[in-house]
Amino acid sequence: MPNPGFATTLAIFLAVVTATFLTYSEGAPRAFFVFGDSLVDNGNNNYLATTARADSPPYGVDYPTHRPTGRFSNGLNIPDLISEQLGAEPTLPYLDPALTGDKLLVGANFASAGIGILNDTGIQFVNILRIPNQLELFQQYQQRVSALIGAEQTQRLVNDALVLITLGGNDYVNNYFLTPVSARQIQYNIEEYSRFVITEYRKILTRLHDLGARRVLVTGTGPLGCVPAERALWSSNGECANELQQAATIYNPLLVQMITSLNQEIGSDIFVAVNAMEMQNDFITNPKDYGFVTSKIACCGQGPYNGIGLCTTASSLCPNRDEYAFWDSFHPSEKANKIIVKTIFTGSDKYMTPMNLSTIMAIDSV
Repeated sequence: MPNPGFATTLAIFLAVVTATFLTYSEGAPRAFFVFGDSLVDNGNNNYLATTARADSPPYGVDYPTHRPTGRFSNGLNIPDLISEQLGAEPTLPYLDPALTGDKLLVGANFASAGIGILNDTGIQFVNILRIPNQLELFQQYQQRVSALIGAEQTQRLVNDALVLITLGGNDYVNNYFLTPVSARQIQYNIEEYSRFVITEYRKILTRLHDLGARRVLVTGTGPLGCVPAERALWSSNGECANELQQAATIYNPLLVQMITSLNQEIGSDIFVAVNAMEMQNDFITNPKDYGFVTSKIACCGQGPYNGIGLCTTASSLCPNRDEYAFWDSFHPSEKANKIIVKTIFTGSDKYMTPMNLSTIMAIDSV
């Protein structure tokens, strides 16, 4: 005779599994996965022994909790704002112990500050989740979800998901231009290096596709020479640093070309190029048109343009973050992130190739 206690336990377990399955299958917001660097890291580096972290004040001063979370922002970052627009809760960092059960079905953020396309980028930060690590964790994530809802539903969840990957800036700032004469500068001129980086990026995107990603936003670099850190390091009167600007001008069109070619090879518009340089150029060139007082000076920092060192409690901190295009020496403010995300959703082909995110969502809802 069956054990009544066991039967009850089994029934409860099956009910939980069924409820979880229904939560996913009956029109829940699509899952969202994030890969990349500090522009999109929302706390993975908090769990790693690295100096590339944003888990102390005044980071997070404008976040809903007013506490640092590991986001390199005064408040919300780009993934948070995309989740908001999708009607979904923010994805948790993959290393966060709270990412279990139903929360796994929301997606996960694998990003880690300091990394690049190349594995030798950001070596000074030591223990960070380089892209091969992030993709390995994505595989592990799928195994964990398969145990929850089954392999077939997991594949569907991943195929239907939106993916954001943000890489490239550190391959210049924290590799090629890290020192006055770097190993990569000896090896390549800037055009050769950019082509090499794009070739390596293509391999990463192909691997992401192999792992089931079918809608992937791929952001280019911003105007690298115009961030406060580079103005402080390289310019004498506040102008954008020429060599870094040249690098971004070479890299971003190559990225669009590569994505177009990769989509043609696959036979579908899997990858969407996000022209972050054009988006940021708008408010860097004409800050007052976007309600900013300045796009040269960071809100938090020290030295010229607040572009030297880290943002800490000892830093100069602006009273109104919405007046600054840059929060710290490298990262946009929450308000600037909102402008970027709005353009991701509604921007013309000047900013989004081959289509914006609103168009993607309309196509995918049919």
